[in-house]
Amino acid sequence: MTNKATTDKAMTPEDITRLFVERSNAGDADGVAALYADNAVMAYPAGQTTTGRAAIRELWASVLAHGPRFELEEGLPTLVYGDIALTSTAPKDNAGARAQVVQRQPDGSWLRIIDQPEFNPTS
Repeated sequence: MTNKATTDKAMTPEDITRLFVERSNAGDADGVAALYADNAVMAYPAGQTTTGRAAIRELWASVLAHGPRFELEEGLPTLVYGDIALTSTAPKDNAGARAQVVQRQPDGSWLRIIDQPEFNPTS
């Protein structure tokens, strides 16, 4: 049986953050990876880059195995330019900033193509 939580699509750029938190807290690395485009780039772990949905899935499987809990953070205004959008949140954990570039897919859903989950220029 397919997990509906894993198959729900982000129909707005802002949906991705909510789905990320729900899936991460459920320990669903497949579901988290499904929020990324096949060739997405993620600036994580710190100082490194993880490229591609498969590698992002492996990374999240490793992170989620430790049972972290994520909270939904307040979204900052989304900037949309055609089929590309910039989303960001105000971090609750002093990570500095979080920003993602998302792209509208042919079916109208959105996927992350670039993810900067932590950026603190003063560190």
